[in-house]
Amino acid sequence: MPSTKTIKAAIAGAAGYTGGELIRILLRHPQVEMTALLTTRLHGQPVASVHRDLYGDCDLRFTDTPGEPDVLFLCLGHGLSREFLTNTPVPDSCKIIDLGSDFRVANTFGARPFVYGLPELFRDAIGRAAGIANPGCFATAILLALAPLAASRRLAADVHIHAITGATGAGRHPGETTHFSARAANLSVYKPFVHQHLEEIKKTLGALSRSPVPEIAMIPVRGDFTRGLFASILTKLPDETDGADVREQYRAFYAASPFVHLSDETVSLKEVVNTNKALLNVDYHRPYLHITSVIDNLLKGASGQAVQNMNLLFGLTEDCGLRLKGSAF
Repeated sequence: MPSTKTIKAAIAGAAGYTGGELIRILLRHPQVEMTALLTTRLHGQPVASVHRDLYGDCDLRFTDTPGEPDVLFLCLGHGLSREFLTNTPVPDSCKIIDLGSDFRVANTFGARPFVYGLPELFRDAIGRAAGIANPGCFATAILLALAPLAASRRLAADVHIHAITGATGAGRHPGETTHFSARAANLSVYKPFVHQHLEEIKKTLGALSRSPVPEIAMIPVRGDFTRGLFASILTKLPDETDGADVREQYRAFYAASPFVHLSDETVSLKEVVNTNKALLNVDYHRPYLHITSVIDNLLKGASGQAVQNMNLLFGLTEDCGLRLKGSAF
């Protein structure tokens, strides 16, 4: 039976993009009460003074202490979660979901282990966990595209990835490459072959396949749009097959996953923006397999997935509070 307990939730880093998305989702979650929205700079100020789209919908104020929540979301930016937990007492009974990168590879903090939080792959382990390392947005899109092959040991050839992400993936504070004047009507490559999400991608694929991971050449691209992530992935299959066989393998693999859908048609960003969905299109041209994977980088790639993990931690249905309305145009 799903839990009927009201979950007390705190968000550290509540003024940022991922923190704001969490607030928007949890405001309408039927079993969550937000008890603390932390930010050191804005203590006492109304949440709607920062997240202006919540004006009239949210009368909460920022604070600087978490209290004693049932679940703590860490939206602090990469490398800051360990520092926060070192300096901030958190009850042992509190579940922690980290949206940063601190626990995705080195997955312990003191006596607390962190489970890699991609529900479609590790649903049972997430439900028993004390800590969750929420995957990165590139990692989410790419792992969902490659996991069925890795799990069946058919991921043997080099993998080539061209993936483009929206400007919100760089965080709330603007920099030289994230200002509107730099992004508008523009594309640029960054961190080719060395993107920080590659380590967690390789680690996870290795755990699924229980064998060496092939070379992965990843070319990330900055997009001229605000949100969404589009990944185009090319590899060769090691055996003779046909397209129908591969697509049925993907359908079977994600049959129990409410947010991952295999499309027979080509997919686009607008089909997933403002939702927690991941859409995949699998196309086979012997011997090449081309997989397209699209997600909203702030939802399935961050805050939506964090709530999906919270639902599993507290025995709720996986899609509770996450049936979000997309925008078709």
